[in-house]
Amino acid sequence: MIVRPLRTEDKDQWQALYDAYHSFYDRPGLPQEFFDAAFARLTAGDPGDFHCLVADDGGALLGLTHYVFHPHLWFPEGTCYLQDLFTADGARGRGVGRALIEGVYAAADAAGRPRVYWLTQEFNYAGRMLYDRVGVRTPFIRYNRPL
Repeated sequence: MIVRPLRTEDKDQWQALYDAYHSFYDRPGLPQEFFDAAFARLTAGDPGDFHCLVADDGGALLGLTHYVFHPHLWFPEGTCYLQDLFTADGARGRGVGRALIEGVYAAADAAGRPRVYWLTQEFNYAGRMLYDRVGVRTPFIRYNRPL
């Protein structure tokens, strides 16, 4: 397995993974336009927009991660937000998630932004077991604006 940037020929496999990710978080049935727009952004090469890494096992995509670099007032070099991380059901427990996180860490280091952070749902117990090994849990509590 290798971790590499997303390619245009990955669209169908990427979409299947990203759709499964959204289903995991109770967002099933998103329209095709959503996936088309997200994929276009991820493959446009805009350094100020989201990036994608995939775990590729001989042409089969086992997982994905989306991340973005952004400014931060406390840290002049900025920071990296890992927004999405997903591993296919059959690939869980094989180091895919860890490899993808380490891929984001390497990309952040190469960009001169060593700080990386992410959020997860409290019920994501399997993910949190990994996150406790590769990251440091913070005491912050997140709030959202009511819609």
